[in-house]
Amino acid sequence: MFLPEVTVACVITYQDKFLLVQEYKRNQLKINNPAGHLEQNESLIEACQREVLEETGLAISPHGFIGSYLAPTAEPGKSYLRFCFYYEFTNPPPQHEPQDSDIDSCVWLTYEQLKVASARHRSDLVLKCIDDFKRGQRGPLSLVQYCPDKS
Repeated sequence: MFLPEVTVACVITYQDKFLLVQEYKRNQLKINNPAGHLEQNESLIEACQREVLEETGLAISPHGFIGSYLAPTAEPGKSYLRFCFYYEFTNPPPQHEPQDSDIDSCVWLTYEQLKVASARHRSDLVLKCIDDFKRGQRGPLSLVQYCPDKS
């Protein structure tokens, strides 16, 4: 049976910079979009809000949906199904600190800085989601439905 791990992520921008988190994985400092796993009885949008709050300290709701990404890993039988959202600050972001102890820090990077640091990306999805956002790939949140069983 094929059961990919469902994750959410958020591309967060302000004045041509992107908010990323730095976290240690296998003793290496990696860069990732604010992201994490979907929890039971949680909508994808709620998961995005929770993960952004935990990893950045920002209490925001996504403005829209970028896309979904099925990403097999090098580990046999393991894949991630990522749902990526976006949020654009129009005013300076408030001061924020990660609440999650797994996050070392939050950093605002330009696209060029992000590309230079590509060897430190947690996965290829970091840049893929930002590239899709930069290309204007955006949809309304209504594309992502939560339909709990009412029986």
